[in-house]
Amino acid sequence: MNTRLIRCLLLLLVCTVPAVGQDAATKPSDAAAIAIPDGINDRFKDPELNVDEWIARFEVESREVYAARDQVLQACKIKPGERIADVGAGTGFFSQLFAKTTGWDGWVFSVDISPKFLQHIANRASADGIENLTPVLGTDVSIRLPNESVDLVFICDTYHHFESPMESLGSIYRALKPGGRLVLIDFDRIPGQSREFILGHVRAGKEVFKKEVQDAGFEWKDEIKIEAFEENYLLRFEKPKRG
Repeated sequence: MNTRLIRCLLLLLVCTVPAVGQDAATKPSDAAAIAIPDGINDRFKDPELNVDEWIARFEVESREVYAARDQVLQACKIKPGERIADVGAGTGFFSQLFAKTTGWDGWVFSVDISPKFLQHIANRASADGIENLTPVLGTDVSIRLPNESVDLVFICDTYHHFESPMESLGSIYRALKPGGRLVLIDFDRIPGQSREFILGHVRAGKEVFKKEVQDAGFEWKDEIKIEAFEENYLLRFEKPKRG
């Protein structure tokens, strides 16, 4: 084998074999990611779902996002008259806060895939005299809102439940007005640090979710530090303005 051919083969080897530890250094989130657990949303679609059981889980001070609800609300920067989509609204406690904050000139769409949750949200709004709120039955791929109809989309501890994240993000992008905001709260999945529930339930870490949102066309704005958050994070994005 001549010297020139040997040099070419060595160059090819150097270019195609990564340095030791390169994959771990450049793709830590990919290595940590898991598949979306099968049937992750089945219990929410169950017609026998016990809403009271979920109120006891969701609306309790030991839950970070509930304990920090005032700080979360402040991070959303809601103005009077804005139209807001609470995606994955659950028992609807954030929807109620949004409705009171945006006022009678604004509106809140409580989007969920669970008919039982939506029925509860409607009943609670009626009992509390909240008239600027509409429950919306979403699907696995769409929040089912008109194009450019909302100023803010809020997703709390729900994004990891998206079974078709890019399709759902596409529907969210279309529903937001140009310059509209997306606030995303989820669990910080860190291998070796997070508890077992998060490692087995949340499919990927913060950087993966952040990239997916950006790949859907959103502009990254910032991360807001919430003092009470130990397992959660809050990210803010924006739909690009026209022109």
